[in-house]
Amino acid sequence: MRSLLFLGLSIITLVSCSSDDSTPVPTPVTPTPTEAMYYPTIGSTTWDTKTIQSLNWNQTAVQPLLDYLALKNSKSFIILVNGRIVMENYFNGHTQSSLWYWASAGKTLTSTVTGIAQQEGLLNINNKVSTYLGNGWTSAPLAKENLITCKNLLSMNSGLDDSLGDDVSPVNLQYNADAGTRWAYHNVYVKLQDVVTQATGQTWNNYFNSKLRDKIGMNTNDLWYNDSSGLRVYWSNTRSMARFGLLMLNKGKWESEQILNEAYFTEATNTSQTINQSYGYLWWLNGKSSYHLPQSQFQYPGSIIPSGPTDMFMALGKNDQKIYIVPSKKMVVIRMGDAADAINLALSDFDNVLWQKINALYQ
Repeated sequence: MRSLLFLGLSIITLVSCSSDDSTPVPTPVTPTPTEAMYYPTIGSTTWDTKTIQSLNWNQTAVQPLLDYLALKNSKSFIILVNGRIVMENYFNGHTQSSLWYWASAGKTLTSTVTGIAQQEGLLNINNKVSTYLGNGWTSAPLAKENLITCKNLLSMNSGLDDSLGDDVSPVNLQYNADAGTRWAYHNVYVKLQDVVTQATGQTWNNYFNSKLRDKIGMNTNDLWYNDSSGLRVYWSNTRSMARFGLLMLNKGKWESEQILNEAYFTEATNTSQTINQSYGYLWWLNGKSSYHLPQSQFQYPGSIIPSGPTDMFMALGKNDQKIYIVPSKKMVVIRMGDAADAINLALSDFDNVLWQKINALYQ
C-alpha cells in the first residue's frame, strides 16, 4: 500500500512539472576563463598592469597602505597578481631605475643558483662542502667539518658558531655542534657561492648572470657588491626583484622554460630540517606551527607573520628588504627601503602590520 501511495505521488509530481510550460529552462553557466600568467618581455621596460577596480579590491584601502609605507622609510613597493602590476610606488626620491641592496633577501638567489647547478649535474647538495672546497675551509676539527653538507648550509644547520661576526674566513668558522643538530642563522651560507664556482668552473657572477639573471630579464645594471666583511650583496632595481619573485611564484618556470626544476623548488620552499619549521633552503616560510629567529635559540609558537597568508614563503633581508610570494593568491609583493623600525633581524613588527594593510585591499 505504501509503495502504491509513493508511486501515485510521483506520477502527480511528474505531471505537475511537465504541464507547467512557464517554468524557465536554466541557462548553462559559462565558466570564467582562468587568466593566463603574464611574464614581462625580456629586455623591455613594458609590463602589463591590472587596476584595483578590475580585481574588485577596496580602493579606499590603497592610501592607508601607501601612507604606512612612506611613514616606514620605504623606497619602493610592488604588488603583482598573475604577473601583472597592480601597484607600483616609489618614495623619497627612489625611482624605477634606482638600485638598492637585497641584503639577506639575496640568500634566495644563492639557493636558486645552487639548485640550478645541481640539476645540471655539477654538484650534489647532499655532498659535504669539503668535496668542493677542500679540507680546512673551517676551523672545526676535520671529523666535524666533514659532517657539513651543502644542504646544511642551505638549511642553516651547519653547527658552526654564529656568534663570531659576519666574516666567513676559516678562523671565524668554529665548531659549536654537530651539523644537523642546531639551527642558527649564519652567513656561512655564502660558501655555497664558492661551491658553485668550483663545481662549474665559472665565476659566481658569470654563472649567476647566464643561468638566472639574463633568463628572466633582470636588469643588466644589477650587480653583486662585496661588503666590508667580504660577503657578496646583490643590488638591483625593484622590478628585477619582482621578476625573481615571479619566477618563484611559478615554481621555477619562466614562460615555457623550467629554469629551476620543480623538485628542488619544492624542497627549497618547505621545511628543510626538524628544528626551525619556518625555514627552507634560505627561504622563510609562513603558516608553520613554530619558528626561530636570527641570533636566538628560542622557539616561538605560531606563524612567523600571523596576519600573512599561511601559504606564503618569503625572502627577508636586513632593514626590511622583502619578497613575499603567495601561491594561493598568485601574488608577489616587493618592498625595498631603509629599516621600518629601530629593531629588525630580517623580520620585524613591520611585516605583520604591513600585511594587515595589504589584507584590507581585498577583504
